[in-house]
Amino acid sequence: MPWGLPGAFVSAAVAVGIHYALRAFGIGPVGVGAAAAATSSGPALHLAVPWPSAEFVGGLSLAWKYLPLALPFAVMTIIGGIDNTESAAAAGDEYDTRGILLTEGFCTLVAGLCGGVVESTPYIGHPAFKKMGAGAGYAVATALFVGLGGMLGYLPLLVNWIPAAAVAPILIYIGLEVLAQGVLATPARHAPAVALAILPSIAFLVSLEMGSLVSAAGPALAHLTGDLADTFRSVRLLGNGFIVTALLWGAATAELIDQRFRRSALYFGVAAVLSLFGVIHSPTAQGTFFLPWKVGDMTPFTFAAAYFALGLVVLAAALLPGTRRAASEAEN
Repeated sequence: MPWGLPGAFVSAAVAVGIHYALRAFGIGPVGVGAAAAATSSGPALHLAVPWPSAEFVGGLSLAWKYLPLALPFAVMTIIGGIDNTESAAAAGDEYDTRGILLTEGFCTLVAGLCGGVVESTPYIGHPAFKKMGAGAGYAVATALFVGLGGMLGYLPLLVNWIPAAAVAPILIYIGLEVLAQGVLATPARHAPAVALAILPSIAFLVSLEMGSLVSAAGPALAHLTGDLADTFRSVRLLGNGFIVTALLWGAATAELIDQRFRRSALYFGVAAVLSLFGVIHSPTAQGTFFLPWKVGDMTPFTFAAAYFALGLVVLAAALLPGTRRAASEAEN
């Protein structure tokens, strides 16, 4: 970009300018930008210094109640840290994975002492940001901008003022870069594994959209019947825990392609155990963890049995005369 301007900033700024120029001439869908018009009645600017305190001690007794909901997020942030570090390595930037995980854990604890409620994890999309010219200064600038926004209260104003259509193309570009890296950075023979690993993420997205439609239509999920109820439940089961599911499916399929049957069966065995506790395929609406004998639903046992049976099939395939030699060579 001219004068070294960040491409993402220029793109968003131009899009915002076009949006409000069209609005000034009365062009555009009705209701778009209404949130910005109501900004004056929204939260005002303020100063809230994040000062650590021991107030959280009084809420520890209540925290156990929400542990099944918090644990899935914790697992996702850990996997996210590992994935993003590997993504950066594939783009040519090596980082210490242990250091990254310790940093995000430390930041989460410090933020919690100051009132933070969300775990920290590295931003996804390292290859895309690198292509746009972002360096170490980008991370520092982002932290300062978001941190000051929380302290001074201007983040809600910006969220209301900037239309979603102005930033959506940037997010789509980042998603495409991440997806492209997943395909290009893996051996060509593992392409089916990559394709299969994408399915849980798509299911999670579809479940979110279907949930919004169901909520907007009025009836609760319990009132749905027939094919719609079955489809919604199936998509939600596949989408819950999608990050872990994608890793297990992709790894198991890649090992199967390489004819390492015992390793593939091991991944299916891990999937069987995790599905029992709701780490993947949780039948709850929030995707929470649970003890299988307390959930009151046979779904976890069904998934566990299916994964266990699949693992046995894979092991049996390794015993076939035509695959035994190839499997032995692959294992070695």
